[in-house]
Amino acid sequence: MTTPHTSVIRILLADDHALVRRGVRLILDREPDLEVVAEAGDGAEAIEMARTHEVDLVVMDIAMPRMTGLQATRELLALKPGARVLMLTMHDNEQYFFQALKAGASGYVLKSVADRDLVEACRAAMRDEPFLYPGAVTALIRNYLDRVRHGEELPEQVLTAREEEVLKLVAEGHSSKEIAEMLFISIKTVHRHRENMLHKLGMRDRLELTRYAIRAGLIEA
Repeated sequence: MTTPHTSVIRILLADDHALVRRGVRLILDREPDLEVVAEAGDGAEAIEMARTHEVDLVVMDIAMPRMTGLQATRELLALKPGARVLMLTMHDNEQYFFQALKAGASGYVLKSVADRDLVEACRAAMRDEPFLYPGAVTALIRNYLDRVRHGEELPEQVLTAREEEVLKLVAEGHSSKEIAEMLFISIKTVHRHRENMLHKLGMRDRLELTRYAIRAGLIEA
């Protein structure tokens, strides 16, 4: 069994209602692998807390004064790319849900069922698995089907066959030099393919490309 030092998920809780924070903290702190290490009353304060505390996960309300949860999520993930964010909201609203995903949130939990869903959502976020309430899943599927019907190019079809070859080798840990030799192309061309993939997929580094390759079935986890 791992020690608490390596297994406890350190959580920053951001909500402008002290009573909500207290209730959520009670739910989280009774779990041995979850610990609330800081609290914030709005998005701007959440950013400050993230600067001064070691946090793995931020549980963030959407509607807050000064800086909304969505604005804070974008800024916080730029500040701490390794952190995860869960939106905890009273809004069962597709628009908010899609904005949260676009901002980089790992999950979307309704306050009305926080006592049932929040703990599992926290653990799922740290496993890099999205957590969505049933209505959000329905919205996501409907959005996907609408895009198919309108002939939009879906993420799996964005990369060319050659880019997929390069992606697979990048994800398997090969260097640019090795990839160039294996595919009989120049290192410069490998770099260009890699930059194109990052741009097309909206990603930043090898780690994100590797996760994408696993999701796309190019390599095994």
